[in-house]
Amino acid sequence: METEGSFGSLLRWAADHGISDSIDQHTSRSCLGRSLCVSFFPDSGGKLCFRRGLAAVRQLNKGELILRAPKSVLLTTQSLSLEDEKLAMALKIFPSLSSTQKLTFCLLNEISKGASSRWFPYLKHLPQSYDILATFGEFEKQALQVDYAIWATEKAALKSRMDWRGVKGLMQESNIKNQLQTFKAWLWASATISSRTLYVPWDEAGCLCPVGDLFNYAAPEGESFNAMDVLSFPSHASLNDELESLEEQRDSQWDLTDGGFEENASAYCFYARESYKKGEQVLLSYGTYTNIELLEYYGFLLQENPNDKVFIPIEHDIYVSSSWPKESLYIHQNGNPSFALLSALRLWATHPNKRRGVGHLAYAGSQLSVKNETLVMQWLSKNCHTVLNNLPTSIEEDDQLLCNIAKVQDLQVQRELRKMLLTYGGECCAFLETNGVVNRDEAESHLSEKLKRSLERWKLAVQWRLLYKKALVDCIGYCTRTICSLSS
Repeated sequence: METEGSFGSLLRWAADHGISDSIDQHTSRSCLGRSLCVSFFPDSGGKLCFRRGLAAVRQLNKGELILRAPKSVLLTTQSLSLEDEKLAMALKIFPSLSSTQKLTFCLLNEISKGASSRWFPYLKHLPQSYDILATFGEFEKQALQVDYAIWATEKAALKSRMDWRGVKGLMQESNIKNQLQTFKAWLWASATISSRTLYVPWDEAGCLCPVGDLFNYAAPEGESFNAMDVLSFPSHASLNDELESLEEQRDSQWDLTDGGFEENASAYCFYARESYKKGEQVLLSYGTYTNIELLEYYGFLLQENPNDKVFIPIEHDIYVSSSWPKESLYIHQNGNPSFALLSALRLWATHPNKRRGVGHLAYAGSQLSVKNETLVMQWLSKNCHTVLNNLPTSIEEDDQLLCNIAKVQDLQVQRELRKMLLTYGGECCAFLETNGVVNRDEAESHLSEKLKRSLERWKLAVQWRLLYKKALVDCIGYCTRTICSLSS
């Protein structure tokens, strides 16, 4: 296991370049120690493992400045180009590349310099692999089970490959090392950019911030988008204007962080999102994400995510009965239907000739009648049941599968893993077959990194689908309770 000591060279390099967790400007052998320290915290994955993060070394107060990284140490397309004239010239030849493609290539170009790179002490500590959706294989993708999650995975993988193909000309022009021109290298670099960059005002791709990217994520509780907070419809005619306002407010949630680049300080500044006691993990909010989005961009999910959204198939008639956008018709992780979903279902359950007369009530969130509300709850409960029944595994089976995966992740020898998974059967056998270890009996062969990563991604897929199913079960409970209250 890594310790803070193994980061000594990185922390000393960071201190030499002005990164500090102290308001004071005095020098130190480490950039940490006055407010923060590198530590390890139990992961929520269900097995005995730890995630590296930053802990408070003293009492930290909400809103207090806890880390500062000067602009000169941030890795951006601009900063890397200024240090490499050949790179700058090559980028000018391909102006149509996206900002993310440019920064991803710049990272690979800097990696190719090895120890001669100014950022080498930082680059050598970047993770060797990631678990974002674009890295999921066919087995792991199908393990998600739900159509829109599978589609999101396919879309992410396709985008990564298309971005890589679009940069091939630049790669050939720059003559970076052949092993860094492969799709595997590109996928690693793009995952690094996706999961570790922070927003800066001068580049849409963002920046890599040494030490600042050690903060782990916390969902912005209390800041998740809620239509009830912004909708107030004086008349149905004003709906489009209000929906535009709704979209703007929702989009703004994606820019939330507990810090940002400050021009007057010419530095990226991080602030405590809440008060922390000594030893507690200090977390950072990257913005508002659902669990499938966290998997897509960062490679993890949250067991309790106030911003998660669960979608179920909805008939076309329901979509056209109201003006709500499709993405607003969802179920919360706790099982409660969204404001927009209830509104749309109430209008759909109303006779078309009467919808105009009750539209203002539905859009304001009011129940239209006992009969209407009962129909809405019955439809919602029935469809949640249908989705659950059509999925390949149950909640109980997924719970057991996660326990089995946790057991095999603790194994070190491939033969033991093979024997145990064959005993479990079903999906476990499919995993072995996919990874080519069903008929292989390498007695003393240790688990390869590739096999370990596949296990981790499989676990993430099962965790995601389990949370999806639990939300549907909770929604059924919500509907049952509502119907009972209406009849009492």
